Amino acid sequence: MRITDLMIKETMIMDLQATTKDGAIEELIASLEASGRINDRALFKEMIYKREAESSTGIGGGIAMPHAKTKAVNEATVVFAKSSKGVDFESLDGEPANVFFMIAAPEGAANTHLRTLAALSRLLIDTDFIGKLMNTQTPDEVSELFDTKQAEVEVAKQAKEAEKEAAKAQQTPDVIVGNPDSDEFVVAVTACPTGIAHTYMAEDALIKKAKEMGVNIRVETNGSEGAQNVLTPDEIRRAKGVIVAADKKVEMARFDGKPVLQRPVSDGIRKSEELIRKALNGDAPIYRSEGNGSAEESKAEKGSVGSKIYKDLMNGISHMLPFVVGGGILLAISFLIEQVAGEDNVFFQLLQTIGGGTGAFHFLIPILAGFIAMSIGDRPALMPGMVGGLMAVNSNAGFLGGLAAGFLAGYVVIFLRKAFAGLPKTLDGLKPILLYPVFGLLITGAIMFYLFDPIFGGINTWLVNVLNNLGTGNAVILGLILGGMMSIDMGGPFNKAAYAFSIGVFTSSGNTNGAMMAAVMAGGMVPPLAIALASTFFKNKFTEQERKSGLTNYVLGLSFITEGAIPFAAADPLRVLTSCIVGSAIAGGLTQFWQINLPAPHGGIFVAALANHALLFLLAVAIGSVISALILGLWKKTLEAK
Repeated sequence: MRITDLMIKETMIMDLQATTKDGAIEELIASLEASGRINDRALFKEMIYKREAESSTGIGGGIAMPHAKTKAVNEATVVFAKSSKGVDFESLDGEPANVFFMIAAPEGAANTHLRTLAALSRLLIDTDFIGKLMNTQTPDEVSELFDTKQAEVEVAKQAKEAEKEAAKAQQTPDVIVGNPDSDEFVVAVTACPTGIAHTYMAEDALIKKAKEMGVNIRVETNGSEGAQNVLTPDEIRRAKGVIVAADKKVEMARFDGKPVLQRPVSDGIRKSEELIRKALNGDAPIYRSEGNGSAEESKAEKGSVGSKIYKDLMNGISHMLPFVVGGGILLAISFLIEQVAGEDNVFFQLLQTIGGGTGAFHFLIPILAGFIAMSIGDRPALMPGMVGGLMAVNSNAGFLGGLAAGFLAGYVVIFLRKAFAGLPKTLDGLKPILLYPVFGLLITGAIMFYLFDPIFGGINTWLVNVLNNLGTGNAVILGLILGGMMSIDMGGPFNKAAYAFSIGVFTSSGNTNGAMMAAVMAGGMVPPLAIALASTFFKNKFTEQERKSGLTNYVLGLSFITEGAIPFAAADPLRVLTSCIVGSAIAGGLTQFWQINLPAPHGGIFVAALANHALLFLLAVAIGSVISALILGLWKKTLEAK
């Protein structure tokens, strides 16, 4: 497939008018929408900004490649655009971007499409080619330039394959380019979250620079099609160093004992010479797959303790959420049946058994603890973490005890790895199947039994009593805080912290105290509903595309999906976040003022009937949403007429 089969002329923008990053993204998306290549502008925009939040796709050298792979895309497409003025795209080199490629890939993109997109990414390493692109005047010239360049690359590729076949016949090492007379050899892995563009650009940049330096290099890519050019054990053994230029997890255990440079994929593109030189000189920490890393690695970890704790906590919460949602909604339905048919009803008893203390909810804290532990200490920590979580449940240490059990088990396993590091190599096989399970469980269990369970059991009992006996004023303040937190980062650490706290209270109080859950759910429903209302009633403040996207936020808000507001918050953070925080806080506070109890952890309007004051719950959400919509609508500037 030719690149120009995806880079259709109808979508090209030969004179981009935008002067800001947000404006450029809007203009590129508008071209996709006008050509019918996407079916959900709001979702596509959300995924574009989600990728930008990980690292800027302004890769430097005047190029920007915003991209997303999502079900919002009907057909794989690349929108080409160029700007004579340049746009500050927050590029890695700090320079403005003049050439843009917005890549839209459907979730089920065919391998042919993915290979074509990878081929496009590789062409953009050629600065001469980019210069020629800037001089084009019409879409026809752009298409002709790409077709010619791709044909040249295919010819060179065929010649390269012939050389490799000849090398195999002579039994020479199978490495990618480099100087055949050089003994210098490094290996590399490149990977980016979407696996469409940066993965292959980093590969080509490393290969090109290695050729200039006279260095043999073998590069494995972890793209959308999976791992390709996978490194062999022999290549890893022979390499003087390893470069891992990746923004997502790759298989690392195979590099045990080797000097490994772990850098963002953007460094593979922009700092390829530095990475290769460091790898050749062994100027990199020695990687240890069992956790006893080098001093440099330990220092790096200490510099981001907060992010490490958050990552570990989110690993536990993300694995716990299906149990929370599935079990919680079944429990909520059982309460509704109980009100109508009584506690002897067979369906009430069935749903209570499936969702309640002997069903899904029985696993909440063990799953939370187990996967927190696994995030810290890998698989050997999963079992002691889960058992520690179960001990927390049985001793009434609750949610807080489960958190403690997860972190305890994870670090116990790390301690054991260091303690057993000096054992003979012949005993390595016994560590994962005997030593870690036995000693990990013993130490974790003993500390939980004698120390953590009594401490957190007491704290948990005190916390539940305090919450159950809060005066109206204090309860309203807590509701204000929890509701507001749901809008601070819309799915980030503050949002998850508020949700986790409400789940902890919900489970610790025997599923009877859904007051905090009501505050959190109301607060989380406000942002998308406020966006929808503002874009409906203040039409002159929003673009046509934003108004269309705003309509989908009615459904997202009613379903308690706060993330629907993220694209709007990313485009105008000060106004959107401020207005949403105010409305969410008011909604959360009102639920506590009216003493609303909602015994369901998810569902939005679909579980509102389960609240003890269903109409008041909906009124709290409505008041918060209207207030946020008014603040945003009045604050936001009117669009200039074109």
